[in-house]
Amino acid sequence: MFNALVVEKDEDSGKTSAAVTQVGLNDLPDGDVVVAVEYSTVNYKDGLCIGPGGGLVRTYPHVPGIDFAGTVETSEDERYKPGDKVVLTGWRVGEVHWGGYAQKARVKADWLVPLPNGLDTRMAMAVGTAGFTAMLAVMALEDHGLKPGQGPVLVTGAAGGVGSVATAILSNLGYEVAGVTGRPETEDYLRGLGATQIVARDEINETTKRPLEKEMWSGCVDAVGGAMLARVLGQMKYGASVSAVGLAGGAGLPATVIPFLLRGVNLLGIDSVMQPYENRLRAWERIASDLPADKLEAMIHPATLGDLPQLGGDILKGQVKGRVVVDVNG
Repeated sequence: MFNALVVEKDEDSGKTSAAVTQVGLNDLPDGDVVVAVEYSTVNYKDGLCIGPGGGLVRTYPHVPGIDFAGTVETSEDERYKPGDKVVLTGWRVGEVHWGGYAQKARVKADWLVPLPNGLDTRMAMAVGTAGFTAMLAVMALEDHGLKPGQGPVLVTGAAGGVGSVATAILSNLGYEVAGVTGRPETEDYLRGLGATQIVARDEINETTKRPLEKEMWSGCVDAVGGAMLARVLGQMKYGASVSAVGLAGGAGLPATVIPFLLRGVNLLGIDSVMQPYENRLRAWERIASDLPADKLEAMIHPATLGDLPQLGGDILKGQVKGRVVVDVNG
């Protein structure tokens, strides 16, 4: 038996509750590889799955945790052997498949990635799905021509998980970074990660009737969506790209096609869940080389399984800064 955060649902009231309890190997879903989980983290989807479900959870009882890192315990797949260090993000683990908020997990070998040299399991979960997504977003911008020296790169939701890692990576690669935040108290934190300019959320969250504004940004990692993304599209430099990674500000996009037609702006959708294996390897290797360990360490807030019900609610309210690293054995 081992510890897991288990979410139960009362069928009469429809309400959910989450608590740390004991489960056994026989309770785990089918899979090729059993991993002794060491660390997980807290993402927006985790908050939904810990709480109301957000339509992500299909069946209860459920173990959330959309990512984890640990050591292979048993494997029926020749690619992995006991003792191998692995990381998992995506594939709807923690949503429709039991996830990383447990001391053991059983998953398909296809969903795992070997931990790259230069990262341990704790640091891998300081990166987590948020940081993996941030790296994919930066890679997409570079693949579409972004280079240092072209002007500031905007990062919206900069104090959140994706934004924090994107800020640190971009700064380390030599880009000027303008971080958007609605929390003035995070300014020192963002400058510590490498942001050279702080943009108040209210300045850029106002809708405007003008489809084009002054050309300001050479690229953008956008975790907000909604009206802010629409506004940012009209401020991009000619031929610049926006990597869209989130919808904290809403799923709607009250925009026009004018920035695409008159400035050749590119809107790049970033999906981390079903990302092909080779690109996962590329992203994790880039993370190991391009994300400074000291900057990553500065983002970390430690937690245990028992802290997760509270943290799940906090992240849905936008009250989590940086990266929460959950020691599932703590």
